[in-house]
Amino acid sequence: MAIAANTRLGQGVVIHQPDLVNLYGCAIGDGTRIGAFVEIQRGAVIGARCKISSHTFICEGVTIEDEVFVGHGVMFINDPQPRATAENGALQTEADWTCLPTLVKRGASIGSGAVILCNVTIGERALIGAGAVVTKDVAPGAIVAGVPARLMRSKGAKT
Repeated sequence: MAIAANTRLGQGVVIHQPDLVNLYGCAIGDGTRIGAFVEIQRGAVIGARCKISSHTFICEGVTIEDEVFVGHGVMFINDPQPRATAENGALQTEADWTCLPTLVKRGASIGSGAVILCNVTIGERALIGAGAVVTKDVAPGAIVAGVPARLMRSKGAKT
């Protein structure tokens, strides 16, 4: 694993066990902390003061704003219909699919083991429960959990 030369690291970025991460072509904001066994692909953008926990995969097309917590083993998806081969049986290339974006807004928290499908926005300060599968947009301040993720509570609601 490696930190490629085309990775842009902000000031004060902490990478725990840099020999156990794979970062290439991505941008990491000031003061962000990245755990071991994390992969962040080219074109992904991580904001300032985020915490990316171990064993997380952040693919191309993902933008994470400032002050976001990403738990252990979180997986982001950028292709809604992945295939190994094209119609003609040849291995797919970048020309054979479209990367769909995902946006995680400022201050959101994503619990361990969550899967975030592509083409969704997770609102500011939203909370994604551990193990949730997010298939659609999550409103700011909402708490969602389950498979698929469902609203448990909205911002300002009492428990």
